[in-house]
Amino acid sequence: MFMKTTIAAASLSLCAGASLAAPPSGAPVAPQAYGAAAGMHHEVEDLATRGEPPMLGIHWTRELHAAHQARTNRTVMTYHGGKIMGDPSVKAIFWGSSWGSSGDKIAGIDSFYTGFGGSKYANTTIEYTDSTGTHVSPNSTYGGHVIDTSAASGGGSTSAILAEVCKVITSPAGSGNGYYPVYTDVPRGSAGYCAWHSAGTCGGVQVQFAFFFKLDGDAGCDPADTSGLHSQGLAALANVSGHELAEAMTDPANPGAWYDASGSENGDKCAWTFGAPLVTFSNGSQWKVQGEWSNAAYNAGTGYANSSGQKGCLSGG
Repeated sequence: MFMKTTIAAASLSLCAGASLAAPPSGAPVAPQAYGAAAGMHHEVEDLATRGEPPMLGIHWTRELHAAHQARTNRTVMTYHGGKIMGDPSVKAIFWGSSWGSSGDKIAGIDSFYTGFGGSKYANTTIEYTDSTGTHVSPNSTYGGHVIDTSAASGGGSTSAILAEVCKVITSPAGSGNGYYPVYTDVPRGSAGYCAWHSAGTCGGVQVQFAFFFKLDGDAGCDPADTSGLHSQGLAALANVSGHELAEAMTDPANPGAWYDASGSENGDKCAWTFGAPLVTFSNGSQWKVQGEWSNAAYNAGTGYANSSGQKGCLSGG
């Protein structure tokens, strides 16, 4: 069981004025919509009643993803009126007492985000627009990382992760396009998901953030990268990192933007499917990373099939 942490309002006020984003109107409020049938824990299901931001783009384990896809509507994504992220500004947070001896993971994640911007993989999202016709931008920038060696929380409380973001990111991107992925050293245990993303504010500034378990030796969250380029733990984090950033760009939850009739975002619709053995990023680094959903590719019949047989996924390879 992962750690359950509840952050009181007084504690949040100490973290650069963190505040919780209300569940966006019309957006998927996962996992409440799926409930206990998907094997989720009570801590996760209670987010709405605790007044916490919803977990969006939940990257289910291999097993739960298969069960979820079998129940969901197999439709294209549609626009629901919310904002998208233009030119995301990314800064990674490594939270936990064991990050002083992380092997290749910190340097590897730095390389992943440095190469993401301007890559063909990032370009899989650019067809999606907001109400003004502005497209999602593939030109993210990476501002490096910060390490916090205090004891990390598990992922059952979105407010706890937001509080950590506001504690260590003292000047979030004023554009509202700041994205802060939080990598913890907490193993997944019996939780049914590998990662998620959400949104809130730090000192009145909108931030997007994401949570990641430690995935070393975790078969349920392992993309099975056999290239030998990365450790298993880094390869697993890279795959779920691509999923969450692509979703934060197209559906950053304030309010919801692009998702299908079942609430699935572009990463959800192609989870655990790979259109290329390795995808090369703009800095030359290579990753085994899942594809992302493209309405255009599906309509043209040019994508590869997701686990539901829909040919709408693009690898970016």
